[in-house]
Amino acid sequence: MKWRPTAGSVTGMSVGSLLATSDLHVSYDQNRDVVAAIRPTSDDDWLIIAGDVAETVDRISWALDLLARRFAKVIWAPGNHELWTTKHDSVQLRGEQRYQHLVQMCRELGVLTPEDEYPVWRTDEEEFVIAPLFQLYDYSFRDEGATLEETMKYAYEVGIVCTDELVLHPDPFPTRQQWCEHRVKVTAARLDAIPAHLRTVLVSHWPLHRGPTRMLRWQHFAMWCGTRLTADWHLRYRAAAVVYGHLHIPVTLEYDGVRFDEVSLGYPREWGKRTSTPNPVRGILPPDPTRVPFNRRGGQA
Repeated sequence: MKWRPTAGSVTGMSVGSLLATSDLHVSYDQNRDVVAAIRPTSDDDWLIIAGDVAETVDRISWALDLLARRFAKVIWAPGNHELWTTKHDSVQLRGEQRYQHLVQMCRELGVLTPEDEYPVWRTDEEEFVIAPLFQLYDYSFRDEGATLEETMKYAYEVGIVCTDELVLHPDPFPTRQQWCEHRVKVTAARLDAIPAHLRTVLVSHWPLHRGPTRMLRWQHFAMWCGTRLTADWHLRYRAAAVVYGHLHIPVTLEYDGVRFDEVSLGYPREWGKRTSTPNPVRGILPPDPTRVPFNRRGGQA
């Protein structure tokens, strides 16, 4: 597969900042107000959005359109909430068809997706390929020796079950695991084609590494949070940074010398415990100097 960057993305040097956010959940009034207040720091800023903008197409469109008008470039990777098919949505497409509908909507708004050519971010010293990914999960983030049936049974017994089980449909694939396997295969083929001299910023809603899920209160919930098939991607694809969301635990971690930035806003009940004026946008390149990796400070993840 021949690799080429997005047309025009490497003309001139990026003098702004590469920023990121996720889990905006604009179905909540408070979160819509937060998103409405997001502004770039310069005319050259790019914004990564690592999924879970909203559950309905009209709200997803509202937020992406607003931000695409403000930032020089917006790059989106889907989360599980965008893939939900609910009775409240005017778009009743399921699975792959819903995803492709969202991709087309993004293109009409000028927003880059995992199906577009990867853009390149330039600094004085280096070029970085920004790779938005869509790989889903396959329930493999679970305890060694525990079967999926046992772990799912426990989830229902304690009443902590991901809503995906009801409204995230894998059509036309028989299961989410098979959709995930397909997405990993086609995504890896594209990443393999990136020239070996270029480092990357990998962007995924679901963490690529099991490590961040160790911070979850309910450990069994990790099975909805990624796949072991991507465990080495931060090394295999020379990541300068990995950007993710989904967990609603906005910290920076480090694995194998690579920075993993969780950039979620989360639900009002969550961010409201930390601040009355949330800023959901994080610096990726250059990195936010205030975000020292939690597990390098003595944290356990």
